Amino acid sequence: MKIYVDADACPVKDIVITEAKKADLPVTLVTSFSHFSNEKQPAGVETIYVDTGADAADYRIMKLAKKGDMIITQDYGLASLGLAKGCRVLHHKGFRYSNDNIDQLLQTRYLSAMARKSGKRTKGPRPFTEEDRLKFKELFLEEINHA
Repeated sequence: MKIYVDADACPVKDIVITEAKKADLPVTLVTSFSHFSNEKQPAGVETIYVDTGADAADYRIMKLAKKGDMIITQDYGLASLGLAKGCRVLHHKGFRYSNDNIDQLLQTRYLSAMARKSGKRTKGPRPFTEEDRLKFKELFLEEINHA
């Protein structure tokens, strides 16, 4: 199993890297050139830079990921594609995407986009909390230990 992280705005990269390294699992961070860093990653962690265009990271992850791999993303569209490919997909707030919840998540995203397009204001996501961080770590450990 390989782990792919939609890394542009992912607040749990450190957890993924630390715990994957302990489990000897390879991690690929996919991020746009606008987030370029000279920071050296530990062994087993690869960074792939993509154009800044919309969905460039998503397309690269889908090109690389295979059935049984894990994807970490907050993007419902990417999550949907990953599920269709047989990947295990996690959100950084500590929940697992599944065929049971993805349609509702996509529908909510669509309705919010339509409301914004018509001039209405919608609420953004809740701020990322320490509780979210711990919930993600627990779920991530559960997933990699059952790989």
